[in-house]
Amino acid sequence: MAIIIRLDVVLAERKMRSRELAAKIGISEVNLSMFKTGRVKGLRFETLEKICAALECQPGDLIAYVPGDPAPELET
Repeated sequence: MAIIIRLDVVLAERKMRSRELAAKIGISEVNLSMFKTGRVKGLRFETLEKICAALECQPGDLIAYVPGDPAPELET
């Protein structure tokens, strides 16, 4: 996958558990876990905004792009 999710790193830096973040932003632990492991196809900006506010970070702290590793649906 060309997009890397770094939520687990940011949570560790903030000494916060996924369960606490999920409760704080009002989403299920399952949905947060799916985002954290990169198993989601998309994320609402509203949810991303809540995560950033709760963790006091920028979207770029949570998501990284790794060039040269295209997503499977983009391969020709």
